[in-house]
Amino acid sequence: MDELLKAMEAYAEKEHVPIINENGKAVLVEAAAVKKARRILEIGTAIGYSALLLAKNSAADVQIITLELSDERADQAEKFIAQSPYKNQIKLLRGDAAINMEMLEGPFDLVFMDAAKGQYPEYFRRVLPLLADDAMIIADNVLFRGYVRSEEKPPRRYKTIVKRLREYIELVEQHIEFTTKIYENGDGLAVSQRRRNVKKT
Repeated sequence: MDELLKAMEAYAEKEHVPIINENGKAVLVEAAAVKKARRILEIGTAIGYSALLLAKNSAADVQIITLELSDERADQAEKFIAQSPYKNQIKLLRGDAAINMEMLEGPFDLVFMDAAKGQYPEYFRRVLPLLADDAMIIADNVLFRGYVRSEEKPPRRYKTIVKRLREYIELVEQHIEFTTKIYENGDGLAVSQRRRNVKKT
């Protein structure tokens, strides 16, 4: 499994495919190991790297549904996943994540967001009804190159992404059902733990 992950890292570097960086990876692996989720939803498969990290560090019988818009990346992800011990535990759905989420049935113990950053607030709203009572949501790249918490104006092409990520952070930090910690390692990871015994909205 370690050799497969190394091969995926090499592929991602060569083909310029964004996968979770080393700092973010450490947070993701630790959170997954603590949570030991049995049902996981991943929004944004890329080449399947984080799906395999989650599978390796979650409950032995974990089932993962991962969503990917790009057919090219989905094809590559399926090839990598097929080489892993978790090939029968990971289901990849192609197409628009927001549409696919409407067809899913919960509850999910853990959700990992690593797709279109400008869609994070919408993904959060759509995933809320699918969550287990003590679910965890992990969102990658929430500080987006340092712009999200900077006084500096972002370049025009990033303006909407930065605005939406600020909205996402405010959403999860102020939501009564969640406690959220922002890890500034790498590009920023938001880990939101749903609290038990809180009246669900």
